[in-house]
Amino acid sequence: MLDGLRQFIADVVSPAAHSDRKFDDTGFRLAATALLIHVISIDGEPTDVEKRKLHGLLETHFALDPGTADQLIASATLVEGEAVDLYHFTSVIMRSVDEQGRLRIVEMMWELVYADGQVSEFEDNVLWRAADLLGVSARDRIELKHRVAERRPSAPAEGGSDVADAAI
Repeated sequence: MLDGLRQFIADVVSPAAHSDRKFDDTGFRLAATALLIHVISIDGEPTDVEKRKLHGLLETHFALDPGTADQLIASATLVEGEAVDLYHFTSVIMRSVDEQGRLRIVEMMWELVYADGQVSEFEDNVLWRAADLLGVSARDRIELKHRVAERRPSAPAEGGSDVADAAI
């Protein structure tokens, strides 16, 4: 796992030097998890609710046991802290999964955003940018947002992003 992390960091720092390298499943999982960590960290320190939700999503989506999910989160946190932008993560995801897989990643991001009951402008913006880099249309992004929001038992999320969404 450590060698995989080193290689992934090398690819993030200098992707052109490794453009012919194929990322394995671990690279995809690491990139997806780093992107998810970025989402819950964008508006400050992740809450306990967000951390539990992340853990649950990783266990379910990647069929991981709790210990392996912990290791993946720890590795992805290091990688996310070194990243300059979202492109490196999204490019790995783009090469690794089909459209349905990318839609599921965006849905997971929305699930994390709604985990604490609030949608900040920062979270909404990072979702827009990441979805765009993942080739997910604005319509699909907004549909996923509303689908996740409707599954929540509490009141609609805070934030002014729904007004911008309605204009699209």
